[in-house]
Amino acid sequence: MGRNIRKRRSPLAVKVTAASAALALGGGGLIWANFYASAHESNDAWGGNRTKATAAQVATISCPDVGQKLTNVPDKARTDVAGELSNLDRQITEAYQRLATTRDAQTRDASFVQNSILQPLKERRQNILDRIKLEITRVGGTAPGDLDTLANCTGTPADQTNAGGQQGGQNGGQQQGGGQQQGGQQQGGGQNNGGQQQGGGQQQGGQGNGGQQGGNIGGQAGNGPVAADFVDITKAQPNVQAKPRKTSNASRGTFTTRCGVNTNKNHNTDNVIVAPGVKNGAHHLHDYVGNQKIDAFASNNTFLQGGSSCQNKSDLSSYYWPVVRVQDGSQDFDQNNDGGGKEGNVGKILTPVQAQIKYVGSPTGKVVAMPQFLRIITGDAKTTTNGLANANAHWSCTGFENKVQLTEQYPICPQGSKVVRSFAFQSCWDGQNADSANHRTHVAFADANGNCQNGFKAIPQLTMRLVYDIKPPTIENGQVKNAYAVDGFPEQLHKPSTDHDDFIAITKNGLANKIANCVNRGQNCS
Repeated sequence: MGRNIRKRRSPLAVKVTAASAALALGGGGLIWANFYASAHESNDAWGGNRTKATAAQVATISCPDVGQKLTNVPDKARTDVAGELSNLDRQITEAYQRLATTRDAQTRDASFVQNSILQPLKERRQNILDRIKLEITRVGGTAPGDLDTLANCTGTPADQTNAGGQQGGQNGGQQQGGGQQQGGQQQGGGQNNGGQQQGGGQQQGGQGNGGQQGGNIGGQAGNGPVAADFVDITKAQPNVQAKPRKTSNASRGTFTTRCGVNTNKNHNTDNVIVAPGVKNGAHHLHDYVGNQKIDAFASNNTFLQGGSSCQNKSDLSSYYWPVVRVQDGSQDFDQNNDGGGKEGNVGKILTPVQAQIKYVGSPTGKVVAMPQFLRIITGDAKTTTNGLANANAHWSCTGFENKVQLTEQYPICPQGSKVVRSFAFQSCWDGQNADSANHRTHVAFADANGNCQNGFKAIPQLTMRLVYDIKPPTIENGQVKNAYAVDGFPEQLHKPSTDHDDFIAITKNGLANKIANCVNRGQNCS
C-alpha cells in the first residue's frame, strides 16, 4: 500500500483558526451554505439578491472521504472507480442544491435535513459504494472492509463547527521530518483534488466582505476568503528551515525548462490525473503550460501529440496549477460556467508575471531519470476537509522567500514586493509505478536529511515558482477588501492551504535522461 509520510509542521508556522460553518459531503468534502432569512431573495443556489437579511443559519453535513480509503485499487478497475467517485461528487452537488433551495422548509421542520437530504443521500451513496466494491472485486482485488461505513453523513449545527480543516488531520499517516526546500514537505494517503462538488454559498456582486458574523464566510461569491486568511508578511515570524547538508555524492546540478506563463490562456476545469474522462472533474480552473492538449480525455496515447509551450520542444510535460483571482468585484469569462462563477470561483484571473520551472538534484546522492508518464500531485486541494497532513502550499513575497513561507495564510506584501507561490514536488519514486490508486503512494518526499526511504529511488525534484503582481488587499473593520485567492473546490473556502500543483512527465528525444545526467554532473542546463 506504500508509505504515508506526513509533513513536519514548523513551530513558527503562521496558523489560522477561523470559526465558520461548513457542509461536509461525499468524498470528504465540505460544502458551505449560507441560509439567510430575508424579505426578498432568489432561490438560485449560486446567485441572486439578498436584501434585508435578518438572520443566518448555517448547517454542516459531514461525510467520510471515500478516496482516502481507496489506496489499493487494481489497475484494471481504476478508471471505473474514478468514475464512481465522480458520481459521488454529483450526488453531493445535488444535495447542496437541495439545501440551498429549501431554506423555508428547514426553518419550519427541524427534521427536514435528516429526512429529506441526509437519508436519501446515504441511500444513493450506498449504491455507489456497492458499485465501487463490485468494480474492485471483479478484477480480483479486495475492497476495504469498512467501505459500507462511509455511506452515512451527519448534520451539525453551525455553533458546533470549526473552520480551518481540523477534520481529517490525522489522515496523513506517520509524521516524518521534511527538512526539504521551502520548509519541509509531506506525503500522505489521501486522494487529492478528486473531482469535488459544487457549492460555495450565495454569489455576491460586490467586493469581498470577509466578516464572519451571522454565518457570512466572506468573499465575492460568499465562500471565502476572510480577513483571517491574510497576514502582513512584514509581521510574520520567520519559519524557513535550513536545507539538508549536501554530501560529497550529492547531485548538485539544475535543469531549467522555460514554458511561459500561460499568456495564451490555456485553461480548463478538468483533472486527467484524478478524474480521467470526467468533464469539470476539478471543479476549479487550471493554468496549463507545457503540453497544450491536456484535458479530461487525454491519455498516454495522445500526450505525445499535444505540442508544447516550452522552448525545449522535447519537453511535452504538463505543468498545471489552479488560477489565482482578485476579488475586486470584477468577473471573468467563466462567471457563468461550471468550475467558475457557478461554483464560487469568481473575480479576474491573474496571469503570473514569472513561472520558473526547475529540476534539482538530491543532497545525498545521484538521481535516476523520471519514467515516461509519471504523474505527481503535490499539496492537497481539500485541506479544509482532510486537514493539513498533505498540505504543501508555500506563499511568500519577493524579498521574503528565504525568511517566511506561509501555508495557512496569504501574504500581504509591502510596496514593491510581489506575491510568490512555490512548490517542491516529491523527489522519491518507488521505481515501478507511474501512478498509484490514490495518486500519492508511488512517490514520496525525502526525509529530513534528504534521503529516500523504503527502497524508493531519488529522481530530479521538480520545483516551481510563480510570481504575481497583485495590489495588496486591505483589512478594514475585520473585513478584507480586494482579496485575492487561489481557485478551489467551492466548499474549501479558498483557503491558502488548499493550493496544489499537478505534473505529468512527458518527454521525447531522451530528454528525461538528459535532465538526470545534467543534475548528476553538477551542471546548470536548460
